Amino acid sequence: MTARPEIHAFFDEPTNTVTYLVADPATRQAAVIDPVLDYDPATGAFDTRSAAAVLAEAERLGLTVAWALETHVHADHLSAAPFFKARTGAAIGIGEHIRDVQRIFRPVFNAEDLIADGGDFDRLFADGDRFPLGELEVEVLHTPGHTPADVSYRIGDAVFVGDTLFMPDYGTARADFPGGDARQLYGSIRRLLDLPPETRLFMCHDYKAPGRDQYAWETTVAAQRRDSVHVHDGVSEDDFVAMRTARDAGLAAPKLLLPSIQVNMRAGRFPPAEANGVRYLKIPVKTTGAEPA
Repeated sequence: MTARPEIHAFFDEPTNTVTYLVADPATRQAAVIDPVLDYDPATGAFDTRSAAAVLAEAERLGLTVAWALETHVHADHLSAAPFFKARTGAAIGIGEHIRDVQRIFRPVFNAEDLIADGGDFDRLFADGDRFPLGELEVEVLHTPGHTPADVSYRIGDAVFVGDTLFMPDYGTARADFPGGDARQLYGSIRRLLDLPPETRLFMCHDYKAPGRDQYAWETTVAAQRRDSVHVHDGVSEDDFVAMRTARDAGLAAPKLLLPSIQVNMRAGRFPPAEANGVRYLKIPVKTTGAEPA
Protein backbone atom coordinates (compact mmCIF):
# COMPACT_ATOMS: atom_id res chain seq x y z
CA MET A 1 0.00 0.00 0.00
CA THR A 2 1.35 3.44 -0.95
CA ALA A 3 2.18 5.65 2.02
CA ARG A 4 -0.23 8.51 2.67
CA PRO A 5 1.32 11.64 4.19
CA GLU A 6 -0.55 13.97 6.50
CA ILE A 7 -1.23 17.18 4.57
CA HIS A 8 -2.40 20.58 5.80
CA ALA A 9 -3.03 23.40 3.31
CA PHE A 10 -2.88 27.15 4.01
CA PHE A 11 -4.34 29.37 1.30
CA ASP A 12 -3.03 32.93 0.96
CA GLU A 13 -5.73 34.84 -0.89
CA PRO A 14 -3.67 38.00 -1.64
CA THR A 15 -1.28 35.89 -3.76
CA ASN A 16 -3.61 32.95 -4.50
CA THR A 17 -0.86 30.68 -3.16
CA VAL A 18 -1.16 27.45 -1.20
CA THR A 19 1.51 26.63 1.39
CA TYR A 20 1.58 23.00 2.45
CA LEU A 21 2.60 21.44 5.73
CA VAL A 22 3.35 17.78 4.95
CA ALA A 23 4.11 15.30 7.70
CA ASP A 24 4.99 11.69 8.33
CA PRO A 25 2.17 10.40 10.56
CA ALA A 26 4.52 7.98 12.34
CA THR A 27 7.46 10.21 13.30
CA ARG A 28 5.75 13.63 13.09
CA GLN A 29 8.62 14.97 11.00
CA ALA A 30 7.36 17.56 8.52
CA ALA A 31 8.21 19.74 5.55
CA VAL A 32 6.70 23.07 4.60
CA ILE A 33 6.34 23.53 0.84
CA ASP A 34 6.26 26.95 -0.87
CA PRO A 35 5.87 29.12 2.27
CA VAL A 36 4.56 32.66 1.75
CA LEU A 37 6.04 35.84 3.20
CA ASP A 38 3.50 38.64 3.59
CA TYR A 39 4.60 41.67 1.55
CA ASP A 40 2.98 45.01 0.73
CA PRO A 41 4.42 46.38 -2.53
CA ALA A 42 2.93 49.82 -1.88
CA THR A 43 4.99 50.36 1.27
CA GLY A 44 7.78 47.78 1.00
CA ALA A 45 6.72 46.36 4.37
CA PHE A 46 6.76 42.63 5.05
CA ASP A 47 5.85 40.43 7.97
CA THR A 48 5.65 36.74 8.83
CA ARG A 49 2.07 36.37 10.07
CA SER A 50 1.18 33.72 7.46
CA ALA A 51 4.34 31.72 8.08
CA ALA A 52 3.85 32.05 11.85
CA ALA A 53 0.34 30.61 11.49
CA VAL A 54 1.76 27.58 9.67
CA LEU A 55 4.39 27.10 12.37
CA ALA A 56 1.82 27.49 15.14
CA GLU A 57 -0.27 24.75 13.57
CA ALA A 58 2.78 22.52 13.26
CA GLU A 59 3.52 23.03 16.94
CA ARG A 60 -0.11 22.37 17.87
CA LEU A 61 0.02 19.09 15.94
CA GLY A 62 3.34 18.07 17.48
CA LEU A 63 5.24 18.29 14.19
CA THR A 64 8.94 18.99 13.74
CA VAL A 65 9.60 21.02 10.58
CA ALA A 66 12.79 19.63 9.04
CA TRP A 67 12.53 21.06 5.52
CA ALA A 68 11.42 24.24 3.75
CA LEU A 69 11.00 23.10 0.14
CA GLU A 70 10.59 25.37 -2.86
CA THR A 71 9.12 24.04 -6.09
CA HIS A 72 10.78 26.91 -8.02
CA VAL A 73 11.70 30.59 -7.86
CA HIS A 74 8.23 32.05 -7.55
CA ALA A 75 7.23 35.21 -9.42
CA ASP A 76 4.03 35.92 -7.48
CA HIS A 77 5.00 35.84 -3.81
CA LEU A 78 8.06 36.21 -1.62
CA SER A 79 9.36 33.13 0.19
CA ALA A 80 9.21 32.73 3.95
CA ALA A 81 11.71 29.84 3.92
CA PRO A 82 14.25 31.78 6.05
CA PHE A 83 11.62 32.17 8.79
CA PHE A 84 11.31 28.39 9.11
CA LYS A 85 15.06 27.92 8.98
CA ALA A 86 15.54 30.45 11.79
CA ARG A 87 12.75 29.07 13.96
CA THR A 88 13.15 25.33 13.42
CA GLY A 89 16.53 24.73 11.79
CA ALA A 90 14.76 23.53 8.63
CA ALA A 91 16.99 23.09 5.58
CA ILE A 92 15.94 25.08 2.49
CA GLY A 93 15.80 22.97 -0.67
CA ILE A 94 15.15 23.68 -4.36
CA GLY A 95 15.98 22.11 -7.72
CA GLU A 96 19.59 22.30 -8.89
CA HIS A 97 18.63 24.35 -11.94
CA ILE A 98 18.21 27.34 -9.64
CA ARG A 99 21.71 28.13 -10.94
CA ASP A 100 20.22 28.75 -14.39
CA VAL A 101 17.61 31.10 -12.96
CA GLN A 102 20.25 32.97 -10.97
CA ARG A 103 22.42 33.34 -14.07
CA ILE A 104 19.45 34.75 -16.00
CA PHE A 105 18.34 37.26 -13.38
CA ARG A 106 21.62 38.31 -11.75
CA PRO A 107 22.38 40.81 -14.54
CA VAL A 108 18.75 41.94 -14.75
CA PHE A 109 18.97 43.30 -11.20
CA ASN A 110 22.74 43.92 -11.19
CA ALA A 111 22.80 41.63 -8.15
CA GLU A 112 26.52 41.83 -7.50
CA ASP A 113 26.20 40.08 -4.12
CA LEU A 114 24.72 36.97 -5.71
CA ILE A 115 26.99 34.10 -6.70
CA ALA A 116 25.02 32.04 -9.21
CA ASP A 117 25.94 28.67 -7.74
CA GLY A 118 22.81 28.01 -5.68
CA GLY A 119 24.79 28.49 -2.49
CA ASP A 120 22.05 30.51 -0.78
CA PHE A 121 20.12 27.24 -0.51
CA ASP A 122 21.01 24.36 1.81
CA ARG A 123 20.22 21.58 -0.67
CA LEU A 124 20.01 21.51 -4.45
CA PHE A 125 18.04 18.57 -5.77
CA ALA A 126 18.70 16.69 -8.98
CA ASP A 127 16.03 14.83 -10.90
CA GLY A 128 15.40 11.49 -9.20
CA ASP A 129 16.91 12.47 -5.86
CA ARG A 130 15.28 10.83 -2.85
CA PHE A 131 15.52 11.80 0.80
CA PRO A 132 13.69 10.81 3.97
CA LEU A 133 10.90 12.68 5.69
CA GLY A 134 10.64 10.58 8.82
CA GLU A 135 9.64 7.14 7.58
CA LEU A 136 8.36 8.58 4.31
CA GLU A 137 10.48 9.15 1.22
CA VAL A 138 10.47 12.31 -0.89
CA GLU A 139 11.21 11.85 -4.59
CA VAL A 140 12.24 14.88 -6.64
CA LEU A 141 10.91 15.17 -10.20
CA HIS A 142 12.44 17.83 -12.43
CA THR A 143 9.44 19.40 -14.20
CA PRO A 144 10.76 22.37 -16.20
CA GLY A 145 8.86 24.53 -18.65
CA HIS A 146 7.31 27.19 -16.44
CA THR A 147 10.90 27.95 -15.39
CA PRO A 148 14.09 25.92 -15.86
CA ALA A 149 14.27 25.13 -12.15
CA ASP A 150 10.79 23.77 -11.45
CA VAL A 151 10.59 20.54 -9.50
CA SER A 152 7.70 18.51 -8.12
CA TYR A 153 7.90 16.62 -4.84
CA ARG A 154 6.38 13.13 -4.72
CA ILE A 155 5.66 12.02 -1.17
CA GLY A 156 3.78 8.75 -0.85
CA ASP A 157 0.56 8.99 -2.88
CA ALA A 158 0.81 12.79 -3.20
CA VAL A 159 2.72 15.06 -5.60
CA PHE A 160 3.21 18.77 -5.01
CA VAL A 161 3.41 20.15 -8.54
CA GLY A 162 4.24 23.82 -7.97
CA ASP A 163 3.11 25.97 -10.90
CA THR A 164 3.31 23.22 -13.52
CA LEU A 165 -0.40 22.46 -13.31
CA PHE A 166 -3.52 24.21 -12.04
CA MET A 167 -6.87 22.63 -11.29
CA PRO A 168 -8.36 20.82 -14.31
CA ASP A 169 -10.91 23.56 -14.96
CA TYR A 170 -8.20 26.26 -14.98
CA GLY A 171 -5.40 24.65 -16.95
CA THR A 172 -1.62 24.95 -16.84
CA ALA A 173 1.19 27.35 -16.00
CA ARG A 174 2.51 30.03 -18.31
CA ALA A 175 5.79 29.35 -20.09
CA ASP A 176 6.84 32.83 -21.20
CA PHE A 177 9.18 33.76 -18.34
CA PRO A 178 12.92 33.86 -19.20
CA GLY A 179 14.05 30.25 -19.51
CA GLY A 180 10.48 28.98 -19.86
CA ASP A 181 9.55 26.63 -22.67
CA ALA A 182 6.08 25.40 -23.63
CA ARG A 183 7.38 22.14 -25.13
CA GLN A 184 9.30 21.37 -21.97
CA LEU A 185 6.19 22.17 -19.97
CA TYR A 186 4.13 19.72 -22.00
CA GLY A 187 6.72 16.99 -21.43
CA SER A 188 6.80 17.70 -17.71
CA ILE A 189 3.02 17.56 -17.47
CA ARG A 190 2.85 14.28 -19.36
CA ARG A 191 5.46 12.88 -16.99
CA LEU A 192 3.22 13.77 -14.06
CA LEU A 193 0.14 12.40 -15.80
CA ASP A 194 1.90 9.08 -16.41
CA LEU A 195 1.85 8.47 -12.65
CA PRO A 196 -0.80 6.09 -11.28
CA PRO A 197 -4.33 7.50 -11.87
CA GLU A 198 -5.14 7.65 -8.16
CA THR A 199 -2.09 9.81 -7.38
CA ARG A 200 -3.15 12.99 -5.61
CA LEU A 201 -1.90 16.24 -7.12
CA PHE A 202 -1.59 19.40 -5.03
CA MET A 203 -1.49 22.76 -6.79
CA CYS A 204 0.53 25.79 -5.68
CA HIS A 205 -2.13 28.27 -6.83
CA ASP A 206 -5.82 28.61 -7.54
CA TYR A 207 -7.71 31.48 -9.15
CA LYS A 208 -11.23 30.00 -9.25
CA ALA A 209 -12.03 29.08 -12.83
CA PRO A 210 -15.14 30.71 -14.34
CA GLY A 211 -18.25 29.12 -12.89
CA ARG A 212 -16.51 27.86 -9.73
CA ASP A 213 -17.20 29.73 -6.49
CA GLN A 214 -14.74 28.05 -4.14
CA TYR A 215 -10.96 27.88 -4.16
CA ALA A 216 -9.60 24.38 -4.73
CA TRP A 217 -6.11 22.89 -4.91
CA GLU A 218 -6.33 19.09 -4.77
CA THR A 219 -7.08 16.82 -7.70
CA THR A 220 -5.83 13.51 -9.13
CA VAL A 221 -3.92 12.29 -12.16
CA ALA A 222 -7.12 10.65 -13.42
CA ALA A 223 -9.08 13.89 -13.15
CA GLN A 224 -6.40 15.88 -14.97
CA ARG A 225 -6.19 13.34 -17.78
CA ARG A 226 -9.97 13.35 -18.16
CA ASP A 227 -10.93 16.96 -17.48
CA SER A 228 -8.00 19.36 -17.92
CA VAL A 229 -8.97 22.20 -20.23
CA HIS A 230 -5.37 22.35 -21.50
CA VAL A 231 -3.83 18.87 -21.34
CA HIS A 232 -6.55 16.23 -21.16
CA ASP A 233 -5.76 12.99 -22.94
CA GLY A 234 -5.84 13.59 -26.67
CA VAL A 235 -4.19 17.05 -26.63
CA SER A 236 -1.04 16.82 -28.73
CA GLU A 237 2.24 18.57 -27.96
CA ASP A 238 1.85 20.86 -30.98
CA ASP A 239 -1.71 21.79 -30.01
CA PHE A 240 -0.62 22.53 -26.47
CA VAL A 241 2.34 24.65 -27.55
CA ALA A 242 0.15 26.68 -29.93
CA MET A 243 -2.47 27.24 -27.23
CA ARG A 244 0.07 28.06 -24.51
CA THR A 245 2.02 30.47 -26.73
CA ALA A 246 -1.09 32.37 -27.80
CA ARG A 247 -2.44 32.52 -24.26
CA ASP A 248 0.85 33.67 -22.76
CA ALA A 249 1.10 36.52 -25.27
CA GLY A 250 -1.93 38.15 -23.65
CA LEU A 251 -1.01 37.69 -19.99
CA ALA A 252 0.09 40.58 -17.80
CA ALA A 253 3.18 40.28 -15.60
CA PRO A 254 2.45 39.10 -12.04
CA LYS A 255 2.04 42.02 -9.61
CA LEU A 256 4.91 40.88 -7.41
CA LEU A 257 7.19 39.68 -10.20
CA LEU A 258 10.12 42.04 -9.60
CA PRO A 259 10.34 41.85 -5.79
CA SER A 260 9.64 38.11 -5.78
CA ILE A 261 12.41 37.14 -8.18
CA GLN A 262 15.01 39.24 -6.36
CA VAL A 263 14.23 37.68 -3.00
CA ASN A 264 13.41 34.14 -4.04
CA MET A 265 16.51 33.59 -6.16
CA ARG A 266 18.43 34.31 -2.95
CA ALA A 267 16.49 31.61 -1.00
CA GLY A 268 14.27 34.25 0.60
CA ARG A 269 17.15 36.55 1.47
CA PHE A 270 16.73 40.26 0.80
CA PRO A 271 19.54 42.12 -0.98
CA PRO A 272 22.26 43.38 1.37
CA ALA A 273 21.81 46.73 3.08
CA GLU A 274 23.39 49.73 1.41
CA ALA A 275 25.60 52.33 3.09
CA ASN A 276 22.62 53.93 4.86
CA GLY A 277 21.62 50.61 6.44
CA VAL A 278 18.52 50.18 4.27
CA ARG A 279 17.80 47.22 1.99
CA TYR A 280 16.35 48.01 -1.43
CA LEU A 281 14.52 46.01 -4.07
CA LYS A 282 15.26 47.24 -7.58
CA ILE A 283 12.86 48.05 -10.39
CA PRO A 284 14.65 47.95 -13.76
CA VAL A 285 13.35 50.81 -15.89
CA LYS A 286 12.70 50.32 -19.59
CA THR A 287 10.93 52.39 -22.20
CA THR A 288 8.41 51.25 -24.77
CA GLY A 289 8.42 54.58 -26.55
CA ALA A 290 10.21 57.90 -26.61
CA GLU A 291 12.49 58.80 -23.73
CA PRO A 292 11.03 61.45 -21.37
CA ALA A 293 12.47 64.91 -21.85
